[in-house]
Amino acid sequence: MTKKAYLYILTAAALWGFMGVFLKMLTAAGFTSMQAVAVRVTLAALLVALFLLFKDRKAFVVHPKDLWCFIGSGIASLLLFNICYFNAIALSSMSVAAVLLYTSPAFVMLLSALIFREKLTGRKLLSLAMTLAGCVLVTGIIGTGAHVTWQAALLGVGSGFFYALYSIFGKFALKKYAPATLTLYTFVFAAAGAIPLSGILSHLELLRSAQAIGGTVGLSVMSCVLPYILYTTGLKYVEAGKAAVMAALEPVVASILGIALFHDDATFTKILGIVLVVAAIVIVNISRPKKLSAAA
Repeated sequence: MTKKAYLYILTAAALWGFMGVFLKMLTAAGFTSMQAVAVRVTLAALLVALFLLFKDRKAFVVHPKDLWCFIGSGIASLLLFNICYFNAIALSSMSVAAVLLYTSPAFVMLLSALIFREKLTGRKLLSLAMTLAGCVLVTGIIGTGAHVTWQAALLGVGSGFFYALYSIFGKFALKKYAPATLTLYTFVFAAAGAIPLSGILSHLELLRSAQAIGGTVGLSVMSCVLPYILYTTGLKYVEAGKAAVMAALEPVVASILGIALFHDDATFTKILGIVLVVAAIVIVNISRPKKLSAAA
């Protein structure tokens, strides 16, 4: 199952890489970033709930004392990550925000070492350094002279921290519940927080255009429901630290899509960054699977 878990996590990261494409569609249709977040997680929650209503109603059952896991994954992670990330973009740039977001593997490794006693091996630390360096190169931040305010830096690192919390809360929830349950309630609590903050209920007319509908479906299904189900399933069998490094494939896919669809420059530094991230993913997964089963 471990090899399949690796494939699930990498596929999830690749699907997350499409998020920028669908987000561009929604912003072009008049949505604010927060409204895009709201429609993304709300439709995702409805689709997962509808699917489980017919497929597995037992997935709805959770013990009240365990709700903190889902509040953590939905609000403390998914919702707060989005708020910090989009505000970091507004105060700096998408490239700067993306680099700061991918401090998340460092947070995951440190928290996993403290909470789950996952070992901080030399191989993990090397892959972490390669991942961060690769993300810096992929985003093209070097040579742009980008200025980062302390507010943008704080929000960017905050997005990385809250992004990392999904792997931590997820590990706790997966000890007792199926991946489908974790995915469902993550979206439910994220939607409960995002709807009032975004004010989307007062702007439902934005959903009338074909562009808005296409962007919403793509952002909710292809870049939310499917990757979260895949990542959550893989997380059940893979160390949180390793999963976080593997998820760094996301900016690589986003960069490739930018080159293919939006004619972004395919510079040497971007290609080198892609190679570094892919190499980091390979390096972090060289260790023997039997250690994973003990940690999972």
